[in-house]
Amino acid sequence: MIDGKRADSARRRERVTQAIEAALTSGGDITVSGLARVARVDRTFLYRHRDLLERIHVAANTPADQGRVAAVSRASLQTDLANALDRNRRLTARVRRLEKRLSSSLGESVWAESGLGAPVDIDQLQRRIATLEQELVDQNNELEERTEELEAARAANRELTRALNSSPDHLKG
Repeated sequence: MIDGKRADSARRRERVTQAIEAALTSGGDITVSGLARVARVDRTFLYRHRDLLERIHVAANTPADQGRVAAVSRASLQTDLANALDRNRRLTARVRRLEKRLSSSLGESVWAESGLGAPVDIDQLQRRIATLEQELVDQNNELEERTEELEAARAANRELTRALNSSPDHLKG
C-alpha cells in the first residue's frame, strides 16, 4: 500500500513537471492554480511539496530569453488593469463635469432666448437690491426716530397746554 502511494505521488509529480515544461514552452501564464488544474492535482499537493512549488515560482519568473516564450506576467496585467480602471474613473469624472457645463450653458442660452430669463447683469442687480434693502432699513430706522421725537414733542405740547389752561393767570387775560 505504501508503494502504491509512492507511485501515485511520483505520477502526480511527473504530471506537474510536464505541466511546468509545457507552460514554459507555450508562454502561458504560470500560476499554482493553473498548473494544478493542468496536471490534475490538488493545489495542496503543490503546497505540500516545496520543491515543486519552488520550481513553479522559478518558472513563473523565468525571462523570455531563457527558454520562455515572451508572456505578460500576472503582476503587469494587474498593474495595467489598475491603471486602466483609474484612467476610466478620471475620464468618467471629466465627462460628468463637461456634461454639467454643457447643460448649464445650453440651459442659460435657452432661458435667455425664450425671454423668460433674467437679465444678463444679474450680479449688478443683486448688488443694487442689497444696497436698496440697506437704504430701506436705514430709512425705517430714521422714521422710527422721528416718530418718537414727534410723539415726545406732542406730549410736551399737551403738558404745556394743560399747564397754561390750568394756571390762574390764563383766566385773567
